[in-house]
Amino acid sequence: MAGKISGFLREYILILSIVITIVGFFLLVMGVLWYWFRDIVTDNNALSFIYDLGDWNAYVLVAGFIIFFIGVYYLYSFLKNRKFVLEELRTNKRSELLKRHKELRSVVKHLPKKYQKMLQEKEDELNI
Repeated sequence: MAGKISGFLREYILILSIVITIVGFFLLVMGVLWYWFRDIVTDNNALSFIYDLGDWNAYVLVAGFIIFFIGVYYLYSFLKNRKFVLEELRTNKRSELLKRHKELRSVVKHLPKKYQKMLQEKEDELNI
């Protein structure tokens, strides 16, 4: 069961990290509006849900801060790893691929299956 969940999360990490970042940003903005721009919140009927939360906005601000940075971290991590894999797979020299093969395998393990297939095809092409 845990393998299915981690497999699902691995396949959709880009979409999930973007959604988490957006949710965190929204909660962060809610907290900032309450504590630094309270008069805008009290005068505007569209922002009444922020006013209804009252002092709970402190928790919303902290949760938004944490969730936002978790989403940004996973987004950055995915993009960095994807860039690394694509750059390493671009080579046509067997020796260059062998230098980074162990690191490449460990990075690909945390990316969607698409990148695992790309690595497998490159290994077959270069007889590794």
